Amino acid sequence: MKLSPKKIGLFFGTFNPIHIGHLIIANYIVEYSDLDEVWFVVTPHNPHKKKKNLLEDYHRLAMVEMAIEDYPKLRASNVEFKLPQPNYTINTLVHLEEKYPRQQFCLIMGEDNLKSFPKWKNYDVILDRYPIYVYPRISEGVIDNQFYTPVEGGKGVYHEKITMVNAPIIELSSTLIRKGVKEKKNIRPMLTKEVWKYVDEMNFYRK
Repeated sequence: MKLSPKKIGLFFGTFNPIHIGHLIIANYIVEYSDLDEVWFVVTPHNPHKKKKNLLEDYHRLAMVEMAIEDYPKLRASNVEFKLPQPNYTINTLVHLEEKYPRQQFCLIMGEDNLKSFPKWKNYDVILDRYPIYVYPRISEGVIDNQFYTPVEGGKGVYHEKITMVNAPIIELSSTLIRKGVKEKKNIRPMLTKEVWKYVDEMNFYRK
């Protein structure tokens, strides 16, 4: 009997640090879609972010592992640590496809990223080869008409490779948390207990 491939959603980010918003989105998507697992792909260097603001890769990976410990359908991945930098999503997707040929990989992104998707390296190849799961975000701009076709008097039609997931809108950011720590605010509710303890004991983000 031939087993069906696992359908794995890849949630890319620097996770600097991972917060409860990341967990809510990832858990919602894996529970309310046809995905079998969601992998948090910890990015060592996002081409659109300043590297000097990032904690060391292994610290951010450790926090992700702590945060998802009780979620069997969520996994942490350090695959990009071993790939050439800066990291581009298409390169990681191709690498994972070669490494795990029996799995089906999909891309998870916020609606804000879908609006800027044409700026991504080889975005057309990604769209052609990989399903994309999009969760709602409050953001400016419009979705390119190659991804979404408006329909008069009703909801529009998305590209056949794009699935909109009606996840909760979470307006929480790692930037806000880092700023809060620096300003000595109580940001503990925004992190899991284990991640907060790690951030606090290691004196992260205080300078």
